Amino acid sequence: MTPRPLWAIPIAVVALAAGGVELGVSHSAGSAAWAVLAGLIAAAVAALAVSLPGVDWRGVVFGGLFVGAGILSWTFTDKPVVVWSVLLVEGLLFLVWSRPWLANLRTGVRMGTAWLGTAYWILGVIGALLMLFAGMAAQRLLYAGVFGLAVLAVLAKSRGRDLSVGIVAAFLVAMAVLLLAGSGNLFEDIHAVPANDWGKNFQYRFWGGPWLLYHPNSIAGVGVLIALRIGPDKAFAAGQRVAATALAAFLVTVTNSRTGFIFLFAAAVLHAIALWWRPIYSALRTRLVAAAVPFVALALVLVSAHGVQFLTQERYGGDAGVTSGRLDTWKQVLTDFNHAGIVQKTFGDTSSVRSTVTRASSGTDIKLTVDNALFGALRHGGILGVLAFLIGLGLLLWNVWRRRDTVPTWLVLAVISALPTIATTEWLLGGTGGTMWILLVAGEAYLIAAPSSPAQHPGSAPTPVAGAPRTGT
Repeated sequence: MTPRPLWAIPIAVVALAAGGVELGVSHSAGSAAWAVLAGLIAAAVAALAVSLPGVDWRGVVFGGLFVGAGILSWTFTDKPVVVWSVLLVEGLLFLVWSRPWLANLRTGVRMGTAWLGTAYWILGVIGALLMLFAGMAAQRLLYAGVFGLAVLAVLAKSRGRDLSVGIVAAFLVAMAVLLLAGSGNLFEDIHAVPANDWGKNFQYRFWGGPWLLYHPNSIAGVGVLIALRIGPDKAFAAGQRVAATALAAFLVTVTNSRTGFIFLFAAAVLHAIALWWRPIYSALRTRLVAAAVPFVALALVLVSAHGVQFLTQERYGGDAGVTSGRLDTWKQVLTDFNHAGIVQKTFGDTSSVRSTVTRASSGTDIKLTVDNALFGALRHGGILGVLAFLIGLGLLLWNVWRRRDTVPTWLVLAVISALPTIATTEWLLGGTGGTMWILLVAGEAYLIAAPSSPAQHPGSAPTPVAGAPRTGT
């Protein structure tokens, strides 16, 4: 489906509506004009989602549920019942979609993403039971069930279908909604933030709107995921691919996300290598231009951020350092591990259902995430969790490597460029913030579902079967 001139009408209506709302709230013509521009960008992002070829509605559901749960968890930080309601819907839907359960289970254990996203929950259940924490074990079992069923459901629906395009279409719609919700502050110096310690002193980063919030690093990460899926695939129009890359750079800029910048840089380097390893363009000039686009986007991010100093800024002050306190969190994880008993060392922390971290320097009211996939595996699943993480990562890389002749280029780039983000995020571990995880699950499931056939992409011509009669000219 290609963009049509008539799309300009709804895009303009959305943009003017955003400006009208802002004018009514702020009574400022200048603020309303910037809101019109923000609304225009939001509508264009939604139009990009609708224009993508090969969108399977099941993929849209998977992507929408995961990115939606992440957004709601930040919007309603003090109302966990909202997120639990989404997880309940996910669990029931995935239970129906995952049949035949036994056959998909046999396939699922061979998927690296299944190990990455569910093993630590299962280990956490065992640890809680051994510590006689029945309530904690029950809640962790629900988490394990939801994400385990997600793997089985993706496998069941990946037979002959590439769900990844639908997933990124949902991501695009989510970004469009956030941009529209935050149209009144997108281009302002002061942004809407959560009314708690998470948002304290972070008004300079875009989170969305007052009634719909998402962590800036998550917004930037989702933007890069969109570019990773669309950018390297020639099945999409050149304008769509450039637009996806530009959107990633824009989201990294407005969120001031170093994690997003590093992720985008890794993807850009790998994309340039892939253009020679598996060229989709025969002309050298076209290849050079395609390789340059992501780096131009990165350069614009640096210009907007006033140079590379934003990569080394101390967001929480000198005590937190350039890692924004992550280093202290990892030290706390190791300290807690050293003081833990044999059960917790083996199966993971049992101080809370989600194994959050409490640091004296952050106060007891802040329940910190680990923000490191390897340390997160240790915190959630203990020594066995680290082992499961390494097995999952190895299986994922192996599945991609042994199908290297048929694996889609985007999946190779996504898997490898995700490796640097292990140091600063936990999104390879799944969970409500597992946008990267669910996209990789879809890619790996589609790869395994058709192991002997060359990878087909939306809009690409089918591979001729040997001996089959040719048609056309």
